[in-house]
Order: sequence, then structure tokens, then C-alpha cells
Amino acid sequence: MPAYFVVELDTKNTDAMAEYRAAVPGTLAQYGGRFLVRGGATELIEGEPEPKRIVILEFADAAAVKRWYHSPEYQKILPGRLENASCRAFIVEGA
Repeated sequence: MPAYFVVELDTKNTDAMAEYRAAVPGTLAQYGGRFLVRGGATELIEGEPEPKRIVILEFADAAAVKRWYHSPEYQKILPGRLENASCRAFIVEGA
């Protein structure tokens, strides 16, 4: 069953995030991940607060998401996101 890594970001330092954003694609292929959504306009339909930036990655299954997330390649660059943005990240299994 496909699984999705979803991140909601409120970037605090756009310049510092540039290196992280440039490095993420290189970590995905060997774990079977691909971008479905990478930023773009958002429109709040219900609830609050207004989302800032949404990223959605697709993988074959939740185990593949976890292999990618915990991989040495991704863990090396992850501090670049955590230090420069407020985030919520989660895995969603889909059909």
C-alpha cells in the first residue's frame, strides 16, 4: 500500500533552507520516493491555522518512508530543516 510523507513547514530562514531543499531529491531515489507536492499555493478550506508550505512525498509503503527518513543520507541533511523551519511531519498510508 502506498505511503506518503507529509510535511507542513513554516520556514524561518529561507536562505538557510536552500541547501536542504537542494539536497533532498538526491536522497529519495534509492528508497523509491518521489515528490507529489513541493510547495505551491495552498488555500485553507476548513480549520486553522493557514498552512504555510506543504510537501508530500510518495513511497511504496510505510516501511520505505521509514527507511528513507532514518537513512544516513537523509539524517545528514535533516538538521537543515529542523533548525530553519517549524514543522509537522507525518506518514499517511493510502490506497
